[in-house]
Amino acid sequence: MSLRLLYLLATRLLSWFVLLGRSSASKDVELLVLRHEVAVLRRSTPRPRLTWADRAILTALVRLLPRKLRAQRLVTPGTLLRWHRRLVARKWTYLHKVGRPPLDEAIATLIERLATENPSWGYKRIQGELMGLGHRIGASTIRRVLKHLNIPPAPKRQTDTTWRQFLHTQASTMLAVDFFHIDCALTLRRLYVFFAIEVGTRYIHILGTTSHPDGPWTTQQARNLLMELGDRASEFTVLVRDRAGQFTDAFDAVLASAGITVVKIPPRSPRANAYAERFVLTFRSEVTDRMLILGRRHLRTALNEYARHYNGRRPHRGRQLKPPRPDLPIADLSQERIKRRPVLGGLINEYERAG
Repeated sequence: MSLRLLYLLATRLLSWFVLLGRSSASKDVELLVLRHEVAVLRRSTPRPRLTWADRAILTALVRLLPRKLRAQRLVTPGTLLRWHRRLVARKWTYLHKVGRPPLDEAIATLIERLATENPSWGYKRIQGELMGLGHRIGASTIRRVLKHLNIPPAPKRQTDTTWRQFLHTQASTMLAVDFFHIDCALTLRRLYVFFAIEVGTRYIHILGTTSHPDGPWTTQQARNLLMELGDRASEFTVLVRDRAGQFTDAFDAVLASAGITVVKIPPRSPRANAYAERFVLTFRSEVTDRMLILGRRHLRTALNEYARHYNGRRPHRGRQLKPPRPDLPIADLSQERIKRRPVLGGLINEYERAG
């Protein structure tokens, strides 16, 4: 950069020596031409780019011009002052601590999470929760963060509980029952499977199989379900079922004696019993759509083996990919060999580490 400045100074000095030998008229004509060229450049390029060497030369020469002619140059007094402010700003590079420090992004994310997961919480309630987590944040800051995220205040955020939220809240106290049928391959006999599912854990109970699911048989399966649950029956308060004729008043009375309220789904609305319907779809897609059921005994064997796999080993998306009641042994990472255990003759495989 210094070489460039020396080169410019040398060329300008040589140009000045050349001007000493020229007449005044020639100089005046050249000045007129140069002024016109400057005017053209200003029209085409209002803000030309100057290097630091150009600025140094112009700053030194403009000061030698008469005061009236300085305002007509590319480098005006305002330009010189602006260059000076930039030079000072580059020299003093200390931090300017003005106003409050910015809010940490992690805290803003936490405020958003608390507001969305708890619609009834206001600014002060969120402030108190943050204080318990070790963050001292003002209520006005929380209001500003939520306003920036387009999250309304608590009175507008708080709405009626949706059906999905209700099911998630009540899942641990709910049971669901349903039937599905299987057609035997040899006899073409239709068999009905009656099952119950614990909505909270997705644990499945295979209650029985029959070719004639009438009211007394179904009522007896309700008694068997309560016996199988034992002391855990008191944990459940609701049982969801459809409006099939097999569910009689006696069936509801057996469950009511254990403190379980029977809830009937609306007519022709299988989605209202979604958890039971989902198990039927899973069983069909993983078992009966891939193998032939020969008879009642074969069906019972397949149901028991699949129920053991479903409850103990099969991961469930609704439970963070965990089985309802895991019976997997603790994985010993020192054992490198992976053992495969076939289920239903190899239709399904289970894996575990083995020595």
